[in-house]
Amino acid sequence: MSADTVPVTGWGRTAPTVARVIRPRTFQEAADAVRECGVRGGIPRGLGRAYGDAAQNAGGDVLDMTALDRVHAIDVDGGTVLCDAGVSLHRLMEVLLPLGWFVPVTPGTRYVTVGGAIGADIHGKNHHVSGSFARHVLSFELLTADGRVRTVDRGTPLFDATAGGMGLTGVILTATVRLQPVETSLMSVDTERADDLDDLMARLTATDHRYRYSVAWIDLLARGAATGRAVLTRGDHAPLDALPGRARREPLAFRTSRLPAAPDLVPEGLLSRTTVGLFNELWYRRAPRLRRGELQRISAFFHPLDGVPHWNRIYGRGGFVQYQFVVGHGQEDALRRVVGRISTQRCPSFLAVLKRFGEADPGWLSFPVPGWTLALDIPAGLPGLGTFLDGLDEEVAKAGGRVYLAKDSRLRPELLTAMYPRLDDFRALRAELDPRGVFTSDLSRRLTL
Repeated sequence: MSADTVPVTGWGRTAPTVARVIRPRTFQEAADAVRECGVRGGIPRGLGRAYGDAAQNAGGDVLDMTALDRVHAIDVDGGTVLCDAGVSLHRLMEVLLPLGWFVPVTPGTRYVTVGGAIGADIHGKNHHVSGSFARHVLSFELLTADGRVRTVDRGTPLFDATAGGMGLTGVILTATVRLQPVETSLMSVDTERADDLDDLMARLTATDHRYRYSVAWIDLLARGAATGRAVLTRGDHAPLDALPGRARREPLAFRTSRLPAAPDLVPEGLLSRTTVGLFNELWYRRAPRLRRGELQRISAFFHPLDGVPHWNRIYGRGGFVQYQFVVGHGQEDALRRVVGRISTQRCPSFLAVLKRFGEADPGWLSFPVPGWTLALDIPAGLPGLGTFLDGLDEEVAKAGGRVYLAKDSRLRPELLTAMYPRLDDFRALRAELDPRGVFTSDLSRRLTL
């Protein structure tokens, strides 16, 4: 087991704090690390794709779990996998796709661990059909603050506190996950343009039930009649008979593409309103008004940015803020107001996506609720950004919505109770399970979780 004291940030590269990063290689070493945490406690960490401070711990310990990455067993007939929590979704795709199985939920990157997927209760383009990741987890092993390893089953309070609990109930060691059957490793994709936000919401409401996966890129710099104009992309796993002859020879091959990494030093201000506005205009114009049945690789459909290593560097040394919120069905006016405010503010965001959420999952701090979710990236150095986002938080809370803790880096703690009604239950379980506060993070201190 190795350890180094180094600065740690989230994927947004903002607010670095210094911690001792411990890298256990066995479950016993992980248990030893938990027992030896100092007064500042410790927090588990996977591949570091939480955007904010959820996997940071200033002055304390961070447990890097990525060395524990074995796939223990695959039930090819029943469609389940038992694996270490440090296994990435990328690795699972490599192993499972040739066997005709796919991960049940994937976010916009496949470089997240199974433990992180549970701790953040990640969602993807299929939430309106499949829910979030924890819905497909049958059980997991959890190393708690007292050094015990507990088998945690679905439907128990500890399961519901851990799913979306941001690593604050303990260290997930292994998990058994139910999988999605597929015939091929290609996607059949429909693409269309929407003229404005109302047009987009109408299309999603009317036809989203026809698709397993659905997402819309929004031009948040467009104003006037074009406010909220979008490119809507939806699809499903392509059946074998949809593949051309040559592709049928290896229908389940998992292929990815890789571009040169973003440079470590990127000029400040590269993503200005002018450059992002130009990108948005070109992206919208080059999209087809309507295209049906295009075959795409899984990597291109789900994870286009994974092809650019360290793409988060393009925001410069100042980093960026990822802001994601959800408001329920019936709160479309709140969504319109937020989109209007972002457009008026001229936030230079080229990674802005809108999705519809389906039925909520039982995690006490799980983010999705039925409704509309918008996520956007904003350069952290934008003048007045903090005050502006505080105003959006208040708008979202007033509408009964919430922000996503796995992407948050600056929410005010007084809004958290309104956004997460099971927060008191979560705090009570944590106090009983971990009375010494062994598991703690910059996020938990900031929000008094």
